[in-house]
Amino acid sequence: MPLFGGIEAGGTKFVCAVGTGPDDVRAETRFPTNTPDETIGRATAFFEEGARAEPLAAIGIASFGPVDPNPASPRFGYITTTPKEGWANTEFAGRIRRALGVPVGFDTDVNGAALGEHRWGAAQRLDTFIYLTVGTGIGGGGLVNGAPMHGLIHPEMGHVRLPRHPDDAFPGVCPYHGDCLEGMATGPALEERWGQRAETLPTDHSAWEMEAHYLAYGLVNFICTLSPQRIVMGGGVMEQSQLFPLIRQKVQSLLNGYVQSPAILERIDEYIVAPGLGKQAGVLGAIALAQGVQAA
Repeated sequence: MPLFGGIEAGGTKFVCAVGTGPDDVRAETRFPTNTPDETIGRATAFFEEGARAEPLAAIGIASFGPVDPNPASPRFGYITTTPKEGWANTEFAGRIRRALGVPVGFDTDVNGAALGEHRWGAAQRLDTFIYLTVGTGIGGGGLVNGAPMHGLIHPEMGHVRLPRHPDDAFPGVCPYHGDCLEGMATGPALEERWGQRAETLPTDHSAWEMEAHYLAYGLVNFICTLSPQRIVMGGGVMEQSQLFPLIRQKVQSLLNGYVQSPAILERIDEYIVAPGLGKQAGVLGAIALAQGVQAA
């Protein structure tokens, strides 16, 4: 089987890997997301070194965004209006393609992770589901009728507007919208609201009930609009395992029996779940993107 490269391009760090799937990762590296020139240069150098040992058939990029994922667009493969300092309007896929001379698949980080989960993880054999990441930012993607979610651009689930928690006067951290889901429930929002990093907050801190409030409202919006067969939730904030039962209970309470599906009424522990691929969902999803573009 040919070898593939994958880039999980996050706002905080890049993860690059070479392999064919979860049981065959030949090499991997991680490094901070700095300037575009430095960071894309480090990714290119990693793959150039790997290609000397064995040529790569294609590279997949699963990137933070917003991005332009439309192959017919002159700005295909660009990161566009991101709030990440220094990265707005950055060409990404084209630089990798020209440097390495291989086909490049390109999509959002969450669509990439969803593709990985569909192939090898918690969303196998499903044709409509969402993947939501909660970390430095909040993003959502997934598959509908077996195809990755695209349209005008791509889903921006982190920017839906929500009812405020009654005890919350925090203005939010999103530079575009303030108190959207991303503005209220990311790691940076938790840190700014409570004055300490999320991972240092006690598990019984009131922060987690408030966090579950915002995330549950977001999920209810997605359940009512997309009707996913499963919701997979990853990202650094979701490593706080106490969040899952809080979110599940609030989702059931907010839906109030309206969605009459046993998946929600009886088996919600199997409906709102952690990634089957764990922290590898993003980079393995990027490898899956590479395999798709090579097959095409």
